[in-house]
Amino acid sequence: MSMSLDELRALADAIRAEVAKAVVGQTEMVDQLLVAMISEGHVLLEGPPGTAKTFLANSFATALGLDFGRIQFTPDLLPGDILGSNLFNFQTSQFTLTRGPIFCELLLADEINRTPPKTQAALLEAMQERRVTLDGETHQLASRFMVVATQNPIENQGVYPLPEAQLDRFLFKLLVPYPDEAEETRIVADYGKRQGPQRPADLGVTAVADAAKLQAASGALEHVTVADEITQYVVRLVRATREHAELAVGASPRAAVMLANASRARAALAGRAYAIPDDVKALAVPVLRHRLTLSPAAEIEGRDIEALVAELIESTEAPR
Repeated sequence: MSMSLDELRALADAIRAEVAKAVVGQTEMVDQLLVAMISEGHVLLEGPPGTAKTFLANSFATALGLDFGRIQFTPDLLPGDILGSNLFNFQTSQFTLTRGPIFCELLLADEINRTPPKTQAALLEAMQERRVTLDGETHQLASRFMVVATQNPIENQGVYPLPEAQLDRFLFKLLVPYPDEAEETRIVADYGKRQGPQRPADLGVTAVADAAKLQAASGALEHVTVADEITQYVVRLVRATREHAELAVGASPRAAVMLANASRARAALAGRAYAIPDDVKALAVPVLRHRLTLSPAAEIEGRDIEALVAELIESTEAPR
C-alpha cells in the first residue's frame, strides 16, 4: 500500500506545521528529517548545547505518532543498558527478557560520542538490520525504527569519536545552527514565561500520522523514477571523493545508494515523480560530510570537508 505524491506532500506539510508549534525555526532540519524518515535512514545531529536538538527529535516523533525512546549516553553505559538482558525469575525458575530502551520506534541517542566504542557498537545491528541479538536469540525491532543521535562539537574531554563504520550507517549528519536574532527573540518571548520541562504535547503538538501512514509514505517512493543519468551522476560524484588528493578516505558504495534513495525521497516530498540533479546536489553535503576523512596535508592546511564536497559538486558534470 502506498499513498500518492499529493497525499505525501499534504502529510509532510501537516508534520511541519505540528513541529513548528513547538520548535522555532529549524525548518531545514525538519525537511531533512522528513527525507530520512521516508527513505528509512538514520540522522546524526551535531550542534552546541541548547539548540533544541533533543526537543526537535521529541517533537518530530510526537507529530509522527511514533513511540519515542531516549538514551542518555555516558562513559559507564553498558550494551545491556541499551539492548536489555535476560534476567532469571526465581518465581518461575525461568529467564525473562527485560527489554532495553532500544525497543521503540524513534530512538534519541543523546550525546552518543560520550560512551565507549563497545557500547556505541550495540547500535550497529539495530541500525543496519532493525533487530538485536541477545544471548543468541534475535529480536525484531519496529519496522519504522529510526535513530536520531546527537553530539556536541565543542567538547573534547571525555568523548569517544564514532568509528567510521558506525558513521557510515547514518544517512545524514546535520549541523544544527544557532537561531538568527528574530528566531531567538521569539524563543525567549515564548519560552521565557514558561517554567518546568517543555513537552511537545503541552505546546499543542499532536500526531498527524501513524505506522500505517508512514509505511504508505515510504511506499510513495515507488512512484519516483531515478533516471540512468541521475544514477551515473551519483556514482561519479561518490567515486570522485575516492580520487581527490586532499581526501584520505572517500565515500563507500553504501553512501551512493543512500544518496540516490534520499534524492528520490526529496523529489517525492516536492511532489515530483522523478529525481533531478538538484536533489543530489542539495543532499550531497549532509550525506557525505561524515564519511570523508581529510589527508594529513589537508588537515594541516585547515581545509574544510564541506568546502571540498562543494568543489566536487561543482567539478562533477551533472546531466542536463
